[in-house]
Amino acid sequence: MNIGQAAKASGVSAKMIRYYEQIGLVPVADRTSAGYRDYSNTDIHMLRFIRRARDLGFSVAEISDLLSLWRDDSRKSAEVKQMAQGHIDELAIKIKALQDMSNTLTMLVNACQGDHRPHCPILKRLETDPEDEDLSIYPRRGAVDRKLQ
Repeated sequence: MNIGQAAKASGVSAKMIRYYEQIGLVPVADRTSAGYRDYSNTDIHMLRFIRRARDLGFSVAEISDLLSLWRDDSRKSAEVKQMAQGHIDELAIKIKALQDMSNTLTMLVNACQGDHRPHCPILKRLETDPEDEDLSIYPRRGAVDRKLQ
């Protein structure tokens, strides 16, 4: 099948298929007599494997390692499990960082009066090194601003 059909069947765009060929993640496809790429069912199976691995957040380098393990019938499942656990550990670090960002932004949004005044703790935080700033100085939402009374 041609690259368009392979893209549709695998869920991987034609552009990404070409890229994966270029970097050697997948072998270069056979060519028809007219010079068009010709993909087999095995190629589609491999592209689906890659797509599912990408959907789980594995990097191209990690997918290359997973493909090597997938092709190796003498592999030990412990190697695959170790890779997957390492990926889980990396995801946990990223999730923690995203939670920290969300918590900080929530605090800043709660501290912002969102009124006609120019003072904005959100912008202030963006211009300040977080290590140098005491975030407790920002009022909580609903706190009374004594200067306005």
